[in-house]
Amino acid sequence: MTLKLFVEVAGWGAALLILGAYTLLSLGRLQARSALYQWMNVAGAVGFIINSGWHRALPSVGLNVVWCAIGVFALKRNKTAKTV
Repeated sequence: MTLKLFVEVAGWGAALLILGAYTLLSLGRLQARSALYQWMNVAGAVGFIINSGWHRALPSVGLNVVWCAIGVFALKRNKTAKTV
């Protein structure tokens, strides 16, 4: 697989993950605090960071770095809350 193809697959995969997470949340199939919902958002954000960085879309890179950080923070917070 060429690098360009990898970048495009990462971008489309990211879009599917984030849209899928939002759809499942909206349909009540996932809860906002669920690990699956957060992991879908983190993985989607990473894919968008790769794709946006490649295309030099810096506002999108910045947005997705923050989106990813929020997801990682939520995962850590939820894990800590369950172990206490």
